[in-house]
Amino acid sequence: MSRSHGFSPSRLMRIDRFLKERYVDCGKLAGTQLLIARRGKVVHESVLGLADRERGTALASDTIFRIYSMTKPITSVAFMMLVEEGLVALDDPVHRYIPAWSDLGVFVSGTLGAFQMRRCSTPMRIVDLLRHTSGLTYDIQARTNVDAAYRKLNIATIGSDVSLQEMIDRLAPLPLEFSPGDAWNYSISTDVLGHLVGTISGVPFEDFLQTRILAPLGMTDTAFYVAEDKRARLAACYGVNETDKIVLQDDPRTSRFLSPPAFVSGGGGLLGTAADYMKFCNMLLAGGIADGHRFLSPKTIALMTLNHLPGGRELTDMSRSLFSEAIYSGVGFGLGFAVTLDLAKTMIAGSVGEYFWGGMASTAFWIDPREDIAVVFMTQFVPSNYYPIRRQLRTLVYAALEE
Repeated sequence: MSRSHGFSPSRLMRIDRFLKERYVDCGKLAGTQLLIARRGKVVHESVLGLADRERGTALASDTIFRIYSMTKPITSVAFMMLVEEGLVALDDPVHRYIPAWSDLGVFVSGTLGAFQMRRCSTPMRIVDLLRHTSGLTYDIQARTNVDAAYRKLNIATIGSDVSLQEMIDRLAPLPLEFSPGDAWNYSISTDVLGHLVGTISGVPFEDFLQTRILAPLGMTDTAFYVAEDKRARLAACYGVNETDKIVLQDDPRTSRFLSPPAFVSGGGGLLGTAADYMKFCNMLLAGGIADGHRFLSPKTIALMTLNHLPGGRELTDMSRSLFSEAIYSGVGFGLGFAVTLDLAKTMIAGSVGEYFWGGMASTAFWIDPREDIAVVFMTQFVPSNYYPIRRQLRTLVYAALEE
């Protein structure tokens, strides 16, 4: 067989066999979709299995998926557009735009309503939100009393009736987990960025995304909810119960994603297709341009994909929490993406300078500027650390690359 843009066709087919035999046929995943692009052109696509087991609906190339935290890079790009316009700077203190946060403190002891706090050693800056060193946390974590307070106050919960502004107001009296810049903690930082996009631009966050990114890129199936005429294309989402039995986690016929949300989550609220997300990836890979439309400058994307962790440290050195099955040795974090720093430490084939992330329902993407490759993987299974599929896909994709 002849090569396809430097890939071995037979080895690309080996990826499909692997997914089918190891995950789909045996019932671990209902279905999977994989897109591989090189030099801006999709060179391989596989669509396997079902979008909805209960109704026997086959997965299709236009199936709509919950992309959850793959929303974060899109929100980060939106925010960097405002940076490029000179409306905000990375070293600006966050309280310049959220005055109620001028006296944030760090957790010492106590519970909701009776927290003991100490003064932050450094103010929270915009860059801390982009790189998750803000000291904020997530309600889905279960490590500290601050996490518990987020749950009790219904802060940044997808599907809640708490708006972005209400989220900001409820966070004001709560302590941070640590002084900004002292550690890395996966958090609602990107949801705060979404609020700031609306505040700084003067345009509601969801409208800004639509007019500045989604519409110009032709991401017509990406939104914060599924329109009525597209509902039949929404995949079911699955998970595991207490006995490790695979169960329906979110029914596409009754999903909360069928109506506009009160909480517009820049950290995890979008749904979309694999093809739509590949358009976003290819725009970044092309240096911020698509179809003659300039979204960001190449220099801004280069800045975003550097390691911004203090002192050039790695995630394993600074992390208080991780939400993926991937081992993060050799990986840093940029402005919205994880970034590969040391391939030997990752123990996975790839390239230094790759940037990537994934979503709670086991979706994933990565972009390799050195090889001019973008990969988008879609499925719907919670939690994302249940199977090692992301690491396996990296190995299989790079094993198929011959030149």
